[in-house]
Amino acid sequence: MQKKWWHDKVAYQIYPKSFCDTNGDGIGDLRGIISKLDYLKELGVDIIWLSPIYKSPFVDQGYDISDYYVIAEEFGTMEEFDELLAEAKKRDMYLIMDLVVNHCSDKHEWFQKALADPDGPYADYFYFRKGKNGNPPSNYRSYFGGNCWEPVPGSDKYYFHMFAKEQPDLNWENPKLREEIYRMINWWLDKGLAGFRIDAIINIKKDLAFPDMEPDGDDGLASCWRMVENVEGVDELLEDLKNHTFAKKDAFTVGEVFNIGVEDLPDFIGENGHFSTIFDFSAHMLSDGEHGWYDAPPISFDAWKKAITDSQMRVQNVGFEANIIENHDEPRGVSRFLPDYAQNADGAKMLGTVSVLLRGIPFIYQGQEIGMTNCHRNDISEYDDISTKDQYQVAIDAGCTKEEALACCYENSRDNARTPMQWSADENGGFSTHAPWLAVNPNYKEINVSEQEGRADSVLSYYKELITLRKSPEYEETFVYGNVEPVYEDTDTVFGFMRMGKENRQKILVAANYGKEAVSLPLPGTAKKLLLSNAGRRKLADADHITLESLETAVVLLKA
Repeated sequence: MQKKWWHDKVAYQIYPKSFCDTNGDGIGDLRGIISKLDYLKELGVDIIWLSPIYKSPFVDQGYDISDYYVIAEEFGTMEEFDELLAEAKKRDMYLIMDLVVNHCSDKHEWFQKALADPDGPYADYFYFRKGKNGNPPSNYRSYFGGNCWEPVPGSDKYYFHMFAKEQPDLNWENPKLREEIYRMINWWLDKGLAGFRIDAIINIKKDLAFPDMEPDGDDGLASCWRMVENVEGVDELLEDLKNHTFAKKDAFTVGEVFNIGVEDLPDFIGENGHFSTIFDFSAHMLSDGEHGWYDAPPISFDAWKKAITDSQMRVQNVGFEANIIENHDEPRGVSRFLPDYAQNADGAKMLGTVSVLLRGIPFIYQGQEIGMTNCHRNDISEYDDISTKDQYQVAIDAGCTKEEALACCYENSRDNARTPMQWSADENGGFSTHAPWLAVNPNYKEINVSEQEGRADSVLSYYKELITLRKSPEYEETFVYGNVEPVYEDTDTVFGFMRMGKENRQKILVAANYGKEAVSLPLPGTAKKLLLSNAGRRKLADADHITLESLETAVVLLKA
């Protein structure tokens, strides 16, 4: 495998609106990010991913972009962005941004021109289609609920949107549109951006006939993603995108891609794949309900372990995945993947150990490093997220009580990850002097950066140790390029795997006990050194066996 500059890096996702507010308006800003660069450097972060900061009406929190060349005034100015780039570079850190080009905002100049002339050239930047017998062109349900087709005022046409109606999909079959997108991407790369996280990119290829599909809900509609899954040709569009932009700058790209078959992995993340890496969503998809959040199944330990292990095994001879516990679209991992008795500091450390030491690029989401949790709300009006409001109504329509529907939101809402970063026990968690745009999680007085920075046994201190271990010159080759070999697969509570160095022949065991009771296990070799433990221990009592207490994780170097 050809070694790339990003292989040994640790990434950190910032949700700017909720990270740090310096001007007292309750909204995070670029100046706030600049003020925390030293904090991120000390944590061990190399790559910073910013969720959208472009000009936007914020119908979908900035994923509805009205001008790709302008910084939203809520976040600051282009001069401040340039300063952020320069300050990150001083610290040998890289900046990547969200690339949202499956759709734009209905306030974008292109769409406004399309509405003004539904038969003109800009209409072909989108999907404008005539209806059928007074109905929409086809029966697709959008990701956020409701029909994917919205009437074009003053015409007999509809426009297509897979997300909110304010997010019209862009027509990637139009070469002029693609040229506009490539020009914009290269403009940002020329500024000094190191790459992009690429949003919803598989959706860019549509079946241009937009045929009706068998309904999969009582509303008579079919989920729009089924059309995407059944169409061929996205590879050609993705290669065209890469060759006109990313490949020219050796940019780091991470694709938001779901349901890729093992046979397609080389095309996506192989030596000459479309992207540098793609996120591993295998564990997150375990909680997908058949009809919505209200019938989402609980995640069992066995299913979670199998999903991650299977994903690691199928990818490791192809390329790299990006490993996540949570992100801006997912609930907090501590609340999602851990049983009630494990939703504490030890559990957060254990979850982090497994994720950071897997093969792939670790992505840490803001607040994960201090063990931030999901947030209880008392009423749906306290939520901001468009998807949460839709899923709440789906639950109510299915017969759930208000309490049951709110419980679904507590477990699954995207707002769980969007509550303000908890910097201190001060008012509003030290995020802002103003009431935040989204209420801070009430547990900020117990869980915050300031409290944990001064404590050696905190989640934050442990994450620093963990990242330092992954990057240490002595073990980096194994943690970055070594294969994964599952161990203890027949145990009920232990997630264990070996990292097997290829060139140095190192063997490093990572073992985590998710159970309530201690377990004693034979080591898959002779212990040489205990590298890390979330239980505070510094050495093993036995070279051939290990006893893991409840929620204990150990990283052990074995004799080669």
